[in-house]
Amino acid sequence: MTKAHQHITNLQAAINKVVVGQSEVIEKIIIGVLCDGNLLLEGLPGTAKTRAVKTLATLLQVEMGRIQFTPDLLPADITGTEIYHSRDGDVGSAELVFQPGPIFSNLILADEINRAPAKVQSALLEAMEERQVTVAGKTYPLPEFFMVLATQNPIEQDGTYPLPEAQLDRFLMKVNVAHPSAQAELEIIRLVRGEQSDDADILPSTVAGVEPIFTARQEIAQIHVSEHVENYIVALVIATREPTKVADSPLSNWLTIGVSPRASISLERAARARAWLQGRDYVDPDDVRAMLPAVFSHRLILSYTAQSEGVTTDDVIKEIIEQVAVA
Repeated sequence: MTKAHQHITNLQAAINKVVVGQSEVIEKIIIGVLCDGNLLLEGLPGTAKTRAVKTLATLLQVEMGRIQFTPDLLPADITGTEIYHSRDGDVGSAELVFQPGPIFSNLILADEINRAPAKVQSALLEAMEERQVTVAGKTYPLPEFFMVLATQNPIEQDGTYPLPEAQLDRFLMKVNVAHPSAQAELEIIRLVRGEQSDDADILPSTVAGVEPIFTARQEIAQIHVSEHVENYIVALVIATREPTKVADSPLSNWLTIGVSPRASISLERAARARAWLQGRDYVDPDDVRAMLPAVFSHRLILSYTAQSEGVTTDDVIKEIIEQVAVA
């Protein structure tokens, strides 16, 4: 176990102490950090989505920018804007000065991202893909450590603006955040009660910082991916684009559009990160299958037939895993 691996393991354990009952969600957030990707967290209110992001920012000792998406939000509220600035009140010396928005933080919590119109949502596109922001013809780089974690409510859709496919594709993974179990619920009650005491130590003392993250990314880049695993990833992707070639399967009736090349890239990166977290220097098919739902679920477009039959993306992914074998 390398020093970077120990740091990341401590970080994951520390978050699990504060965010109870969401170990699988925390693992995927950690994988997202290791892959230098953006995450979409979908879950009902009160499932600790915001708490997980805040805890991550605190432990990494990075700046967090929280953006509450609302229908009246403007793109400039995210990216920033140019304002007139005069020196010592001298109007003659006034000049346009760029005032950075919250997007220039390290960790961006885009809360209820589907509450704002597409024009506002698109303000994140350049930042998520190119790690830069262009305002008034000038381009400004974002911090070296940068990540967008967006949240949305899967149930309440009144007054919301669904994310367009082009923006969904820029998220490395979509992580479903479910309600905790009964035992976890009991631990949550006790945890919150303990935090309310005067001498409560809300966060664990373990602080990872960001340097181990960069070291871990270099180590993950060296994880071996065999040709068989590469072919398996490609076969899974092609099954969504050419479902008619999958024999004895309803996939052709369920899918309208398959996943993009970003999906194959994201799946390979996420599988390598999971293998590294597991302490292995190679990727096996189980890593690929474990990351497949989070990588594919927001990229698949189901047909009207599938929707009318109550078929979900989880059903489609399960069928793909059953039908596609390792070469």
